[in-house]
Amino acid sequence: MNKIAVVTGAGSGVGRSIAVKLGAAGWQVVLLGRQARTLNETIAGAGDGGKRMTAHAVDVSNPAAVRRMAAEELARFGAIEVLVNAAGTNVPQRALEVLSDADYELMIGANMHGAYHCVQAFLPAMRKQGSGTIINIISDAALAASPKAGPGYVMSKFALRGLTQAINAEERGRGIRACAILPGDINTDLLDRRPSPPSAEAREKMLTADDVAECAMLAINLPSRAIVEELLLRPR
Repeated sequence: MNKIAVVTGAGSGVGRSIAVKLGAAGWQVVLLGRQARTLNETIAGAGDGGKRMTAHAVDVSNPAAVRRMAAEELARFGAIEVLVNAAGTNVPQRALEVLSDADYELMIGANMHGAYHCVQAFLPAMRKQGSGTIINIISDAALAASPKAGPGYVMSKFALRGLTQAINAEERGRGIRACAILPGDINTDLLDRRPSPPSAEAREKMLTADDVAECAMLAINLPSRAIVEELLLRPR
C-alpha cells in the first residue's frame, strides 16, 4: 500500500487534525483548501510530519481546478491510497426564511459538489491500483434536519451520506471503501457562523477536531477486508 493521502479542508478544524495525524504516521499528505496561508499554517504546526506535506490552494467546488490538481498529484505519486473530504461550511443566515441563493450555492458547492469532484478525480487511479479509502466528514445533520443546522447544510450532508453509500455499493468489489463519519457538535471555528454562537462553557462539552480525526484514522488503518461504512460520533 502506498501511503499517499489527499485531505480537503486541511487549513483548519477537522481537516487540519486529520492531515497532522496522517503526517505523524508517516503518510505523504496533499493539503487542499481555499487559502494558501492556512494550509501553510497546518504544515508549520505539523512538526516532522510537515516535511511530508504539500499544499494546493484550490476551490474544490470548481471541477476544472480539481481535475488539474489531481492530474498533477497523480503524475507525481502515481496513485493515492486515501482521500479525506473534510471541506465544509455553513452560513449565519441559514433558515429557509432568510437563506439567500448565493449562500445556498456556497454550501452545496463546498459541502457536496467538492466531495463529488474529488472522488471522481481520484477514483480511476484507485480502481487501477485495486485499493483506496475515502473518508467523508459529514455531520449528524445527515440523519435528521434541525433549525440549528439549517436546510442548505442539511441537504448537502444528506447528499454526502448518499454518495458514501453509492461508493461502497459500486466500488467495494474493486477494493475501494468509503466511510461516512457523522459527528455531533464539534468545537471548531465553524461555530462562529451560527446565528447565535455557543458560549465557551458549551464549547468545552463538545467534541474536538482531534476526536473526529481519531475516527478517521481508525477507518483508514483497518485491514483492507474491513469497511467502517458509517460512524456516528457524539459528545458524551
